[in-house]
Amino acid sequence: MSWKLLPALRYAVVASVCFKVLLFPAYTSTDFEVHRNWLAITHSLPFRQWYFEDLSEWTLDYPPFFAYFEWLLSQAARYLDPEMVEVSNLLYRSSQTIYFQRSSVIVSEFVLVYGLQSFISSIPEPNRQSAYGIAMSIYFSPGFLIVDNIHFQYNSMLFGLLIFSIVRIKQRRPLSAATFFAVLLCFKHIFLYLAPAYFFYLLIVFCLNINSHSLISVIRWKNCILLVTTLVVIFSLAFGPFFYLGQIDQLFSRLFPFSRGLCHAYWAPNVWALYSAADRALFMVFRKFLNLSVENASLTRGLVEVGTFSILPNVSPNVTFALTLLFQLLSMIPLIKNPTFEKFICALTLCGYSSFLFGWHVHEKAILLVIIPFSFVVLNDRRYLNPFFCLAISGYISLFPLLFTSAEAFIKYLYTFAWIFVFYNVFRDLATVKTSKRVFLLDRIAAIYLLGFLPLLCFVAIYDRIPVLKDLEFLRLMLMSTYCSFGVLGSFIGLEWLHLFT
Repeated sequence: MSWKLLPALRYAVVASVCFKVLLFPAYTSTDFEVHRNWLAITHSLPFRQWYFEDLSEWTLDYPPFFAYFEWLLSQAARYLDPEMVEVSNLLYRSSQTIYFQRSSVIVSEFVLVYGLQSFISSIPEPNRQSAYGIAMSIYFSPGFLIVDNIHFQYNSMLFGLLIFSIVRIKQRRPLSAATFFAVLLCFKHIFLYLAPAYFFYLLIVFCLNINSHSLISVIRWKNCILLVTTLVVIFSLAFGPFFYLGQIDQLFSRLFPFSRGLCHAYWAPNVWALYSAADRALFMVFRKFLNLSVENASLTRGLVEVGTFSILPNVSPNVTFALTLLFQLLSMIPLIKNPTFEKFICALTLCGYSSFLFGWHVHEKAILLVIIPFSFVVLNDRRYLNPFFCLAISGYISLFPLLFTSAEAFIKYLYTFAWIFVFYNVFRDLATVKTSKRVFLLDRIAAIYLLGFLPLLCFVAIYDRIPVLKDLEFLRLMLMSTYCSFGVLGSFIGLEWLHLFT
């Protein structure tokens, strides 16, 4: 791979970096303190204490490769401001700390940039126009700007690793794809949501010879040994030291905290947001008849907590796991029958959809696990456009509650609607028309739904100025999450239909 950026990417990077530098003084979320604390933990403590330290409520709960990444950053951070990497300095935010952490996100974004360059380069020269459109839509994603450059995380770097893996699938290099994906899992375990698509693709394409009539030769033993060896080496590098210290149980208790409630703060726009909204509505209707108190509806106030529903049956982690697995396995059927790149991406996207819609304690930021993979096939068939833009618009707008100060509100509205306008028109011009058959009723319904965001956002903007609504603390988030949930769920049904029946 060439380290020299393609001209279009070079100009995009320059413009993006200049804009993001201007955002350095912007609002900093709790995630900013989370990562500062992780810098301090990995710098100040021996690694045997990393997953035990609990002075701050923001304990280390990412896999070891990300902890090693934080340790690497801390080696530079200590020279800029030694106080930054002190474990006892909770909520420490010097100007050097802010500039360093903001800069670290921008530098780490080059993993995304080179991942996108590898995708563009995988397309023959005369046909790269669509690849450039997809790459630019991902690089300028409002999700990365909101979640990484303002709210503060490192998703662009992680999705860069995912894109490298996707490109290797496109190039028919499954072992390399598995290597990148395994490394990614050791950085952030949320990508386990996408693992079923990799498992079945690698099984059919790399590990089995389905055309063989012999039970012995049906298994490609050499490939299986290579794959297993590669995975064992990668996971040993990540988890081996903690296994040696007998800390695997403690590490996994941090990675998978099932004690948290069904709904995360701000309500990710999924099935459980609709379920919670329905419970809240039923509570308001039947409150007087059933003598229910306000405390009975605590779960549906958008709080991170273990609560109970007031009217509808409670949902257990086992139920969410079963629903997620069911819909993921359903999307594997076309991939097993026809393991092409397009079917792999659709299966990958639907794995993300299933876990987002039906998973336990889903973060609203996990919508990127669906939008980014979907981007790679949206131009393959014009029928993908409506499901994609219902997803992208609903998903990106659902991130708006993460930024609630006036200056950042202006940025999120302007930037997101500029992205929608530009790439809706770009994708309409570039999308391949594979069939003249279209469902105009569904097209119209999707258009009406998307236009409905305009009055919703206007209402949310003036919400605090309406005195009668001040006591209804749950209503604004409920309206946003519920309305966005319809878009995400509708786009899931649309893509599932195209994946299964076309």
